[in-house]
Amino acid sequence: MQNKSNPEVSKSVLLIITMASNFLNPLMGAAVNVALPRIAGDFSLNAIQLSWITMAYLLASAIFMLPFGKIADMVGRKKIFLYGTIVFVFASLLCATSSSGSSLILARWLQGLGGAMIYSTTMAIVISAFPPQERGRVIGLNVAAIYIGLAVAPVLGGILTQSLGWRSLFYINAV
Repeated sequence: MQNKSNPEVSKSVLLIITMASNFLNPLMGAAVNVALPRIAGDFSLNAIQLSWITMAYLLASAIFMLPFGKIADMVGRKKIFLYGTIVFVFASLLCATSSSGSSLILARWLQGLGGAMIYSTTMAIVISAFPPQERGRVIGLNVAAIYIGLAVAPVLGGILTQSLGWRSLFYINAV
């Protein structure tokens, strides 16, 4: 991921990309909670079915994080991060275009799979790209991005759901 002509620019771009990923993943996980009543209305879902929209994402993320971390160590972190981003964006589009509760749950599971691929590699990529004297700062910035995503998720999720509909929550990941 380093550009030989200017490694500082490459490291800055890497930091921005990892921070954006670390912001969007928790944002997606938490913002959907605000939209659940609208989703339930659109698809006529009961409380149990509705809970699976959130749980599918969380379960896939939790189940696959450790295996993808190991796979990334074997085949390359950058490759798993890139594939995870592709899966996450594709799954977000599937979520946005879902025609039923079942298809949304399946798409959320796939989105969690992509999220696990991203989560399991970002810190390792950052640690390997920055020298020891800069690692504390860049790890702190990445962790801050995670918590900012979690903090703004209810507000941003509410604004998007209210003004553009619940599908907009998923479209923002594909932009």
